[in-house]
Amino acid sequence: MSETTTQILEPLFDERSKVESWRLHILIETGYPLSIAERLAVSEADLHLACALLGQGCQPETAAEILL
Repeated sequence: MSETTTQILEPLFDERSKVESWRLHILIETGYPLSIAERLAVSEADLHLACALLGQGCQPETAAEILL
């Protein structure tokens, strides 16, 4: 990988890391156990839907099956 490519990719990975960390925090605060929250945080799952499902009484395991 060239130096230019590395310079371009590093901020992208850093930004993605920040987003995944923020998503993980929200999911845990919502009530997801850590193992499920980690899987959801790095996925393309809709964060608002993930929170809404738990808010409507869905179990975290069932919500993860729906979302993933």
